[in-house]
Amino acid sequence: YQEGEAMHRKRAVLVILLHFLETYKGILQEEEKAGKVIKDLYLLIMKDSSLYQKLEEEILKLHQLVETVELKVTEESHPPSKQVKPLFRHFRRIDSCLQTRVAFRGSDEIFCRVYMPDHSYVTIRSRLSASVQDILSSVTEKLQYSDEQPSREEALILVSVASSGEKSVLQPNEECVFTTLGINSHLFACTKESFPSLVPLPDEIQVSPGDTEIHRVEAEDVANHLTAFHWELFRCVHELEFVDYVFHGERGRRETANLELLLQRCSEVQHWVATEVLLCESLGKRAHLLKKFIKIAAVCKQNQDMLTFYAVVIGLNNAPVSRLRLTWEDPCRNHKSYREVLSRMKPPIIPFVPLILKDLTFLHEASKTLVDGLVNVEKLHSVAEKVRTIRKCRSRPLCLEMESSPQQLQTKAYVRQFQVIDNQNLLFELSHKLESNNQ
Repeated sequence: YQEGEAMHRKRAVLVILLHFLETYKGILQEEEKAGKVIKDLYLLIMKDSSLYQKLEEEILKLHQLVETVELKVTEESHPPSKQVKPLFRHFRRIDSCLQTRVAFRGSDEIFCRVYMPDHSYVTIRSRLSASVQDILSSVTEKLQYSDEQPSREEALILVSVASSGEKSVLQPNEECVFTTLGINSHLFACTKESFPSLVPLPDEIQVSPGDTEIHRVEAEDVANHLTAFHWELFRCVHELEFVDYVFHGERGRRETANLELLLQRCSEVQHWVATEVLLCESLGKRAHLLKKFIKIAAVCKQNQDMLTFYAVVIGLNNAPVSRLRLTWEDPCRNHKSYREVLSRMKPPIIPFVPLILKDLTFLHEASKTLVDGLVNVEKLHSVAEKVRTIRKCRSRPLCLEMESSPQQLQTKAYVRQFQVIDNQNLLFELSHKLESNNQ
């Protein structure tokens, strides 16, 4: 190439690399292999720096960015300087739930409970991305100083136990297991012999008559606090988490903690709707509660919070709720297309995240990433376009005017720490108790 053309091409490469580093330097700080690639590129560029002095400004900026990434890794190698965070939902403390949510990283240290077969537990401090083997090592170390240390020297296994009783043995090399647990699932450490005797923890919700908090608060207040909380969670999700979630499969995900937590919350809202309706024994109050949930959904849609809107609608369509024919007097359905509604909205928007993941999954599975050894650029352009819609949704800040009264604070705490029943069998039992088939 002639000198001018070569410099033009090198400047184009530098611009792309600088933009990539500026956008994703937080992720690169966690990924050793990606950091090595950037460093190799940096060394090659520095070799050319004497030949292309007109690129001095771009090269200086590149040097500063690479130095920032490397310094950050060095700083994070000292665990005592890190703040230990209680993981989403694991500790239902008022002071914790009212704090503004911040993004979780794989290197963050958290507190988490691991239960024994007799439902006693140990509290461990662990990295969010810790492997099952690391977690078991921490549990074993804790048990050495406990009166409940097992006398036998059998190896422990880590098991996820759902509220329905479903059990899943986690493999030693699995990572990031904390954020993949179900709503009311818990981690159990046990031996292979005690595995069959594992039973879920007693229900956290006492199934008893009486009005819950939802009956005492205004629908608008609940909807606004839901939108504010879900905006916090949505803002924590990095764009790359959507791609990683779809492209790397269930066992290969590394940096999707914030997306996993948002999806869990979406499921939690669905079960919250069903739980509140089915715990309401009075037919009149139950019908009133359905109207309140419909109003909550309507206000959330007005707030452009489509995540909560659809979560509430799906909760109302849950089979144990939808079968209550005496309760449903006037079904409220919105037949307009979600995509058409979304296209008319301007940011800030909280989209229905499961649909984005469904679209990305379709794009990923419909065509290969490599065709005859070449990158399928058309596919990656389509993926990038879908990711840009996420960026557009968050291009403006959310501004909701809410009072700071004690009552509003109580509503905020209620919204941020739902206690729900996610056992579908139990929900059906409650439903049939309210309205049997012959009714």
